[in-house]
Amino acid sequence: MSNTITCIIVDDEPPAIRLLQKYTEQLQGIECVATCTRAVEALALIEQHKPDVVFLDIQMPDLTGIQLSAIIKDKVKIVFTTAYPQFAIEGFEMNAVDYLLKPIPFNRFIAAVEKVRKQNTEPAAVKLPADTITDEYFFVKTDGKNRYQRIEIKDIHYIESIKNYIVLHTSTEQVVTYNTLKYFEENLPGSLFIKIHKSFIAAIGKIEKTDNNEVWISGKCLPLGDTYRNEFFSRIEKFRI
Repeated sequence: MSNTITCIIVDDEPPAIRLLQKYTEQLQGIECVATCTRAVEALALIEQHKPDVVFLDIQMPDLTGIQLSAIIKDKVKIVFTTAYPQFAIEGFEMNAVDYLLKPIPFNRFIAAVEKVRKQNTEPAAVKLPADTITDEYFFVKTDGKNRYQRIEIKDIHYIESIKNYIVLHTSTEQVVTYNTLKYFEENLPGSLFIKIHKSFIAAIGKIEKTDNNEVWISGKCLPLGDTYRNEFFSRIEKFRI
């Protein structure tokens, strides 16, 4: 299996294309398979070549790079290239691998390629089968190949979702793993945990106080979402004296 990264360069400025082409020629392990000056042309090229990454300008006629990325983001990795730093936040919200500001130095191009390479070689996320969560503990995959960490259920204070990652906030530490909040919602004991927000699951026994919009755990103020408020207070009411 080849370790060469294939790329397509999309930019409405030919000099910008030539610069990145030159960089790909100078750097081993990456090959430019196509270029184009319009975003709409890139759609056909991506289908034809199925590249690993697209170096994509943002400000282009007809269709912007941000608009194109919304169409192709599930098919290919994206590195934005632009002269406008104000688009950085919007670019990263599209899950771009990197954001290169013109004029692009060679060392920043190399760093972006290495980010793409790292994502290509990372092992697929492991989602533990349901029967690996017992009444007392479970294991989660953390950084590193075949590295797992045991989590005691009684130590969990709350669980937070950040994009494609889960942060388990425990009595002693924060453990990050690649998974979904839905997985934990479905497999943790329902009598001990409750979803309070689209991004948070709380351990009922760790709740310190609450009001109509917030839940406090370990001195941390968590949001209480409208969708979950009625169910939350229905559960909490059972413990009232």
